Amino acid sequence: MPLLDHFHEPLAPRQHWESFHVNWAGAMADALNERLLPEGYFAEEHVRPTATLAPRVWAPPAPTATMPIAFPDEFEVLVFASEGGSSLVATVELVSPANKDREAHRRAFAIKCASYLCRGISLILVDIVTSRKANLHNEMMRLLGHADAFALSEETSLYAVAYRPLTREQSDQVDMWSHPLCVGAPLPVVPLSLNAELCVPLDLEETYTVACQRRRLG
Repeated sequence: MPLLDHFHEPLAPRQHWESFHVNWAGAMADALNERLLPEGYFAEEHVRPTATLAPRVWAPPAPTATMPIAFPDEFEVLVFASEGGSSLVATVELVSPANKDREAHRRAFAIKCASYLCRGISLILVDIVTSRKANLHNEMMRLLGHADAFALSEETSLYAVAYRPLTREQSDQVDMWSHPLCVGAPLPVVPLSLNAELCVPLDLEETYTVACQRRRLG
């Protein structure tokens, strides 16, 4: 199924993008667990649309200072290696409108994604948000100091980018596969890296179609 616009009429506001993002993350996790991941790996969808606070058992003293900070929306699929416990090896991040709507939110999301790569965790970034024009891949490249060489064009506001961190010839590097997206066009197959040698093909079109069918879209 070609990419739909989930943020304008006729889909929005009748259909809620939050529900679709949750469903798409679930469809990706299902595909990974059922067919794509080898033995010793598993995937879980994880959603946190707003910041939540845990109940307090003990009240600390009054703070000496308070700083404003943005907690980014999270619509993601986390992939773990189960050997010797569970360790995070890859993540798929679905961009939300709140991730793009102001400088503090964009920076918080870019810091989160960059931290994955700096920890050697593979990343796929998918942005189908048509109601905001910011490019979070470019934000992350600026944060990492590589904006000139690896930024997408300013006209590219919808995209899927896969990143594979690895050490090659004693140098820490990140391989990158970028795919501009367009409403009405098919979605690509992108590599989800489990380690430096092993990738699995995550079919965004297939999982997107499953999520659309579950939500009776098209």
